[in-house]
Amino acid sequence: MIIRVLVSVFLLLSVLNLVPEAKGEEGMYPMSELEKLDLQAAGLELDPELIYNPNGLSLVDGICKIGGCTGSFVSDQGLMLTNHHCAFRAIRDASSAEDDFLHQGFSALTQADEVPAVGYTVRITDSYRDVSSEVLSAVISDMSPEDRTRAIEKKMKELSLAEEEVKPGKRAEVSEMFLGKTYVLFTYTYLKDVRLVFAPPLAIGNFGGEEDNWMWPRHSGDFSFMRAYVGPDGKPADYSPDNIPYSPKVVLEVGSNGVAEDDFVFIFGYPGTTYRHRSAAFLKYLSEQYMPTVVDWYGWQIDNLVASAQGDRSRELALAARVKGLQNTYKNYRGKLQGISRLDLLTTRENEETNLKKFIANDPELTKNYSKVLPGLDDYYHQRAETIGFDLWLGYMLRSSETMSAALTVWENSIEKNKSETDREWAYMERNLDQTLNSLVIKAQTFDPQADALIMGELLMRAENINQAAALAGVSDMVGSSGSKKADKFLDRAFKKSSLMKDETLLEVMEMDTEQLRDLNDPFLDLVAELYPPYLELREENKRHKGQLDQLQASLQDLKKLYQGQDFVPDANGTLRLTYGRIEGYSPRDAIEMVPLTTLEGILEKDTGVKPFNVPDRFKELVLEGDFGPFLSKEMGGVPVNMLYSTDTTGGNSGSPVLNATGQVVGLNFDRAWEATINDFAWDHSYSRSIGVDIRYVLWVTWKYGQADRLLREMKVDF
Repeated sequence: MIIRVLVSVFLLLSVLNLVPEAKGEEGMYPMSELEKLDLQAAGLELDPELIYNPNGLSLVDGICKIGGCTGSFVSDQGLMLTNHHCAFRAIRDASSAEDDFLHQGFSALTQADEVPAVGYTVRITDSYRDVSSEVLSAVISDMSPEDRTRAIEKKMKELSLAEEEVKPGKRAEVSEMFLGKTYVLFTYTYLKDVRLVFAPPLAIGNFGGEEDNWMWPRHSGDFSFMRAYVGPDGKPADYSPDNIPYSPKVVLEVGSNGVAEDDFVFIFGYPGTTYRHRSAAFLKYLSEQYMPTVVDWYGWQIDNLVASAQGDRSRELALAARVKGLQNTYKNYRGKLQGISRLDLLTTRENEETNLKKFIANDPELTKNYSKVLPGLDDYYHQRAETIGFDLWLGYMLRSSETMSAALTVWENSIEKNKSETDREWAYMERNLDQTLNSLVIKAQTFDPQADALIMGELLMRAENINQAAALAGVSDMVGSSGSKKADKFLDRAFKKSSLMKDETLLEVMEMDTEQLRDLNDPFLDLVAELYPPYLELREENKRHKGQLDQLQASLQDLKKLYQGQDFVPDANGTLRLTYGRIEGYSPRDAIEMVPLTTLEGILEKDTGVKPFNVPDRFKELVLEGDFGPFLSKEMGGVPVNMLYSTDTTGGNSGSPVLNATGQVVGLNFDRAWEATINDFAWDHSYSRSIGVDIRYVLWVTWKYGQADRLLREMKVDF
């Protein structure tokens, strides 16, 4: 069943009335909350049941999750629209120094030419149900915090496995909605054969690069097309040349007329994590301890990895996805730090809690139940701050280096596989092992030992200033006055001797037990064996911390609800959400007004011929030819490129379709404005703006630059 038919029928039968003006509203609404919204009053011109209908088909059935991003089905042959940066690794993996698809773009002439995107998966939300009482039934009142965490995790796994048993071929996961309080079981269709179909060159897909990232005005063609495949029987299957395109239940109609200022828009997607209901102590810990440390380490990696590969295109390609991920987080955190300071958000949160304390003090019953909540959170984050230097260093030592990350996975797997399925850590459950192994193999295929040696060497140097790190077995003899020379010798010998980062080796060692791994005498496995006890201790400590935090945070939610006299939307957690707003600009500073749409003219104005503002010559020729077809906006005098809108988004909304009042895809979300990097902690209509690529630019580039007419015909777009 195709949703475009439902939409068209509804519009034919409807008489469109003027709707009251409505601005964007804070809220990434779970599907369970949509019935509480009056979307038609906000500007929606559809029956809300065509947006989401738990008992039938609706627009939401055309939304999917691609890796850590969102995508949408735009044809009945499994064609998906998502961001260029979401498909970045697939484009990189298909590239070589000779066939550099990142540089030149990629366009499959036929379905047979579409390239496997190894490691990518697609999830489509089928159903959900609240399982809070079932999960919390595993908790006993006198449990220790760490046992509470383990009991909840085990129950979540049991519920997921039980659901998968009665629904063969489906994927089930329990997600925590409010920390320590509410849990929802989601059932997904899970597709494992994903292929790259079309991607513009980096000079279009990431025009402006890091200089423009998180900024407005923007002129990025951040889009790509991918396709989902299934087995000949129509069921999810691993890659095979015999597989056929997936037939989605619902196809979203592409609205090639685009948008205009003040248009109502809404977004479905899988936003990552927000922290709007956390305490002032959390915000202080994050802004003064955690994020500055991350910014420092990520900045060092970016500078040194880029410099080490400069001029060597093969190495630049190998490191491209790694560096891009670091850059995105680095600039995002800098924006958040500035936003917290600019808005004086910590003081605001502290003032809110002062009022909460007065509210508690005025009621004996509240005093009895809630007087220890805020002091408890203060104490919790104070404890976290005391050990953050070592905690982050150990995590970086075992994760920033791809070799050490692989060694940790292999070592931990040898231990976890001896446990029952529900007692294992998530990555080592039988249902997840293929994906865990795939991620190792993908990293091995683009492994750069020079980059890894650089990172490990720096971390060993930094260990000198962290007493707990400097005292670790396996590390202590590589720090101090002669430590750097010993570290250099160790790294030189280790990278020459180890064969861990090879496909065939990884496949073999994932089958080994701990003793067999020891017998290999691999220097990285040996180092992980030394670091695993403190790592395990830290992991168990984190479980204890989570057990403490969940109870405190659940009490804080209850207290806020009593104080405000209303429910509020749970923080984003990677599950399907809706947000809505309007196409509108904003004023970030005095006398500066940001208009909400940019055009091709702005690309030529920015063009310098030098990265990241280097427009391909052929692109410029096409612009000068002036054949824009139906994608020209007569009002604007050009093809719209990017747009601003007042929806509530965060990471994970990358690739989310921007839908108009009639449910057509009119854009593709890919970023937020600089001031809106603070969205994870606070949202405000005056500065919270998301950024998307206008569908007219997507279609024009695909048609004219990519010469992929077949895709426009497949989407039933006239041109």
